[in-house]
Amino acid sequence: MSKYIEQIKKLVSLQEIDTELIQLKNRMEEAPRHLENLQNELKNLEEQKYHIEERVKLLSEQKKKLQSDIDQDGDKIKKSKNKLMMVSNTKEYHAMMREMDNLEKLNRFREEELNNLLEDLQAQQAKKEELNNQFQSLQDELATTQATLDSELQQIQERIQELENDREKACADVPVPILSRYNFIKDRLHNPVIVSVRQSVCTGCFISIPPQSFVEIQKGEQILSCPNCQRLIYWEEHYSGNPQ
Repeated sequence: MSKYIEQIKKLVSLQEIDTELIQLKNRMEEAPRHLENLQNELKNLEEQKYHIEERVKLLSEQKKKLQSDIDQDGDKIKKSKNKLMMVSNTKEYHAMMREMDNLEKLNRFREEELNNLLEDLQAQQAKKEELNNQFQSLQDELATTQATLDSELQQIQERIQELENDREKACADVPVPILSRYNFIKDRLHNPVIVSVRQSVCTGCFISIPPQSFVEIQKGEQILSCPNCQRLIYWEEHYSGNPQ
């Protein structure tokens, strides 16, 4: 029994190393991905900013043109009113009145259009300011992430190297046939590889172990595999250092 327990302990220790290695390697992949996501977000905001700025520029030009047309026709109306008192005949008088009336109607239409344009321009400028704030905030986050990423990845790489060395030593302590089974399962299943059996249930797949297999596990004579998930299994009462 003691040899069996010793083998279990060695496998559990090996698995703890592998678990941390998996976590660190996942982090090695996720960290640059987060930076890439921030860069993509920043690029997207730049495109939005460009379109908003183009929209603001267009609306500003339209505003300037409308205001100029309103002012010019306003001057024409004033001049026409001054000339109206000097008209010598009715035909010319009515012609000037029609022209003034048309100019005033056109200017009222332009003023209404200008008011709508100013509302749109104000909304676009507010959106532009909001995008600028978001852009600045994201730039700051990107700079911070970039500054810490290299340092973090370096630390992770150093820790991985330590664990790889520890794993090599741990593997040397495990009998070759058992280590081969462990590595075979590790390459084909999600972590963990070795799990306890609690109340006749495999804690890896949570399915009951057949009665005869459970009896064999309780004997503690050899390391068995779960008939369902194929993970290495042991009775939890044989070893308190449960990897779960």
